[in-house]
Amino acid sequence: MFRKKKIQQADYDRENWKPVLKCSICNGEKVAGFKNVHTGEFKEEAFIRDDRELEEFMYKYGITNLIKEY
Repeated sequence: MFRKKKIQQADYDRENWKPVLKCSICNGEKVAGFKNVHTGEFKEEAFIRDDRELEEFMYKYGITNLIKEY
């Protein structure tokens, strides 16, 4: 029997970082992370393979709106 894993909630610096979903046009890869609003630096947090993983990432950080970048 499979057990549903618990998602540990976390927080991030909302003043300096914004949540972003980087999507590849070529192969469809998606990476969720945070982009520094001042420098443009991107911190990768999770490789997204399906909608469930995207929902888990958004739940973990309390994100309601996620910007897509290509």
